Amino acid sequence: MKQAEGDPRVKGRIRRLQREMARRRMMQEVPKADVIITNPTHVAVALRYDRLKMFAPVVVAKGYDEVAQRIKAIAKEHDIGQVENISLARTLAKEVEIGKAMPTKWYMAVAEVLSLVYKLKKKVG
Repeated sequence: MKQAEGDPRVKGRIRRLQREMARRRMMQEVPKADVIITNPTHVAVALRYDRLKMFAPVVVAKGYDEVAQRIKAIAKEHDIGQVENISLARTLAKEVEIGKAMPTKWYMAVAEVLSLVYKLKKKVG
């Protein structure tokens, strides 16, 4: 079996390294986000939207538990707005892949969040 499929330990190590590299790339995208949608502790989804370049908002990062806390910490460092919306955060984390555009069924909910964040930035800035 090792000759046909490779050593399972080596394959496991390769998969782990690939996951770590993907997580690092994802965390590098968080500062480019417009908003982080969270539930209080367990889920964070970072969204970016540029109406001139994008058809729909894109998920640039998402994570649960420890990863969610890291996303929120990076967002705080870069002064990115965070909005607590438990159901939206959980749904987006489950249904939308990183780097993919938002499904149309979530446009209204995400538009409301982005609108709020843009208004707050305008008032502060």
